[in-house]
Amino acid sequence: MNILFVCDPLASFHIEKDSTFTMMREAQQRGHAVWACETQDLFWQSGARVSAHMQQLSLTADPLAWFTTQSQQIRALADVDAVIMRKDPPFDNEYFYATHLLSQAEREGARVFNSPQALREHPEKLALMEFADFASPTLVTRSPQAVRDFHAKHSDIILKPLDGMGGMGIFRVKADGLNLGSIIETLNRDGSTSVMVQKFLPEIARGDKRVLVIDGEPVPFALARIPQGNEVRGNLAAGGKGVAQPLSQRDRQIAEKIGPVLAARGLLLVGLDIIGDCLTEINVTSPTCFREITDQTGFDVPAMFMTALERRLAGPP
Repeated sequence: MNILFVCDPLASFHIEKDSTFTMMREAQQRGHAVWACETQDLFWQSGARVSAHMQQLSLTADPLAWFTTQSQQIRALADVDAVIMRKDPPFDNEYFYATHLLSQAEREGARVFNSPQALREHPEKLALMEFADFASPTLVTRSPQAVRDFHAKHSDIILKPLDGMGGMGIFRVKADGLNLGSIIETLNRDGSTSVMVQKFLPEIARGDKRVLVIDGEPVPFALARIPQGNEVRGNLAAGGKGVAQPLSQRDRQIAEKIGPVLAARGLLLVGLDIIGDCLTEINVTSPTCFREITDQTGFDVPAMFMTALERRLAGPP
């Protein structure tokens, strides 16, 4: 099969921890042709199909030069067997437009994972709110006063932008309210920008767990991303330490409830973030932690993903 990965620039990959790289490697090991492009390489000309400037890769064993380019072509997305959308956030206008091009490619016969419509309909912070029974108290608002009222009720809170990733822009405000006004101004911009506010969960000291769900089925191990030093964020990009561990009973309960619902909507791969017993985010754009879980436990996450992809491709569109 020919598998196209729509991803970030290949030169930016850190293959020692990059989940997209592990997918590519597994695909190549199974005999599939691996292709890559960026969202900026997608285009749609009137009277023609959605296409892309793409390059065929051959992965090597050299960590410093991890691929060679076999060929470069312009091809319609419907002419490859699968398109894997792995562009990292932020979910900005250009990302949004890319999903519309991918939706058109689907109408032309392309098989796209995760579904571009599902990507649009499940913003990574807001998607949580549909499953509030599993979440800690959470508020999404543009009202500075509503944020202050939430703080008055819960005392210790976390504030985060809706379009952040990797722990970017996350603030904690304790009971003393120190710097709450300044943080509201920074994130909320006088009511012009929505912000998510959540009750602080002290269980973060034991890690912000990433639970991967592939085609509705949870990977049996989570990666607990444990904050280091005085840091409140466990994100690996913010210096957190990743420790793989078996799913708890609660982790599995959440994943088995939410996973099949999202899989039925076209989300082949989902990353659930769980602190303690509470769901805090649902990641659908480019969930990570394949490499860390595989390296630490021996459970082959890329193989599970590629098997699920092959199963989807063998079935009806």
